Amino acid sequence: MGKLGKRTVAAREAFAGKENLTVEEAVSLIKASANAKFDETLEIAMNLGVDPRHADQMVRGVVGLPNGTGKDVRVAVFARGPKADEATAAGADVVGAEDLMEIVQGGKIDFDRCIATPDMMPVVGRLGKVLGPRNLMPNPKVGTVTMDVAEAVKAAKGGEVQFKVEKAGVIHAGIGKISFDDKKLVENVRAFVNAVSKARPSGSKGAYLKKISLSSTMGPGVSINVDNAVAE
Repeated sequence: MGKLGKRTVAAREAFAGKENLTVEEAVSLIKASANAKFDETLEIAMNLGVDPRHADQMVRGVVGLPNGTGKDVRVAVFARGPKADEATAAGADVVGAEDLMEIVQGGKIDFDRCIATPDMMPVVGRLGKVLGPRNLMPNPKVGTVTMDVAEAVKAAKGGEVQFKVEKAGVIHAGIGKISFDDKKLVENVRAFVNAVSKARPSGSKGAYLKKISLSSTMGPGVSINVDNAVAE
């Protein structure tokens, strides 16, 4: 193993022996230890008591963070005619129909969120193998298959975050920038945790929120108290 850098060693020492913190304590610790040369993201990882291989234990949803993500989200919209015009006016970065499908099929995916009107789904459906693995496939359950494309674009640009449980029962997301003040990050953490909590599927038995950890992009993680995290 290579020698650890001074920054990594210092961060690990600061986190040593600390776990099950309140959200406020964890955010303060992470902010104090985040010293990369860029504005790191506050990341959350949630271990859930579900097995997503079963349909009645799948967890997915969307949450509008009260203070946004701090990220410039590029949005693509599959639409025609007036709806395409609405998407463009709302600030969509890429708008198209079959022409956009061909671009994506060619391997160019220059966007972070994909929205489609219902009539475009036969076209978008051909891109399932490309968009699906990247979690970009439009889905009515998270509001990305809709006739109200303008509102969907504004929501995506305004800090809306989608979440979907992975095979191991983990949900991971970026929920703000370290440069945000403590209060805003705490509010974002609780908003995200509460959204996941409310998305508990019918097939989940026993403990649902098993463990929650926070970290910065380049820093170590720290566990937070679940009850404190879900407190309003």
